[in-house]
Parts: sequence; structure tokens; C-alpha cells
Amino acid sequence: MEDRWLSVEEIAQYLGVSKDTVYTWISRKKMPAHKIGRLWKFKQDEVDTWVREGKASDFK
Repeated sequence: MEDRWLSVEEIAQYLGVSKDTVYTWISRKKMPAHKIGRLWKFKQDEVDTWVREGKASDFK
């Protein structure tokens, strides 16, 4: 499995949601995200686990 950091745009496209939705999930401190400088970055496996645990549906 590729182990690279994904941007907000990439994770939004991967999940099929808007960037605004990603930022909302981050601001509620529920989505696994890492701030690197001024940018938010994501590990795909962490986000996959978060989605599988049903955490994304808590905010729809």
C-alpha cells in the first residue's frame, strides 16, 4: 500500500465529498488529520478506519 500524505483536495475526492465537508470534519476534531505547516495532510489508512467506524456519518 502506498504510504504518502494526501492533501485536503485529494482526500475530498477520495471520499467523494467537498473540501468544505473535510474542513468541517477537521474543525470538529473528529477526522484524523495532521497539520504540517499551514497545510492539512491525511493518511489514507487512518481516514479509512475513521469512515469504517462510522465517524463520518455522525456529521451529515
